[in-house]
Amino acid sequence: MTDPTLASLGGQGWLQVGELLLAFVLSSFIGLERQLRHKAAGLRTQAIVGTTSALLLLVSKYGFTDVLVPGHIVLDPSRVAAQIVSGVGFLGAGLILTRRGAVRGLTTAAAVWETAAIGMAAGAGLWLLAVIVTALHFIVTYGYSIVTHRIAGSPETALQLEFSYKDGKGALREVLSQVTAASWSVRQLRVGEPQEEDGKNIVHVTMDVFGAGDSGELLMAVSEARGVRSVNLVAQEDLD
Repeated sequence: MTDPTLASLGGQGWLQVGELLLAFVLSSFIGLERQLRHKAAGLRTQAIVGTTSALLLLVSKYGFTDVLVPGHIVLDPSRVAAQIVSGVGFLGAGLILTRRGAVRGLTTAAAVWETAAIGMAAGAGLWLLAVIVTALHFIVTYGYSIVTHRIAGSPETALQLEFSYKDGKGALREVLSQVTAASWSVRQLRVGEPQEEDGKNIVHVTMDVFGAGDSGELLMAVSEARGVRSVNLVAQEDLD
């Protein structure tokens, strides 16, 4: 081993520290993007996955130099890298959920897999490739989101609304008409029994919708429907 730093520290020189820090910084960028978009695997998860992947790759490259004997003991430095890919695959599978017929978490799972690859590239010393893939991640998550939102009928967002209306005013029919007109589709509708409030029969409804429209405009349309007393956005989640 010609590098005196590596010879004295066994693969723990400033170069390796820099590769670990690079993996940490790049994976943190991806994690921050996921965190800002309220995804399951956010800043902490992505940073841990990327940094750990880099560490495992460095262990695979330098962790066994003390047992190597030329002509007798030869190790394949790619063996740990292959296991990282398999292990992160299981982690990503756990992030994919199927709820009410919609598959969610695919992009988040892919981002974890991507973060692992970036960490591996940083740990392998391929810093330029790691930086480029990190930049491409933001192009995909932000640039492509704009494109997909402009595609008519693209079901990217799932909303859960709760609203109440006066019974007998035809409010529910009008709300459903407003939802359809705003390019949203109703996935599930739960209508409660009428309850007397202030001398009037009030019905409470929970509605799950999905679509690519503007959630603010949808809430405004529902609130303006005849007979609707109140409307609340309970949950909002991208279907990726």
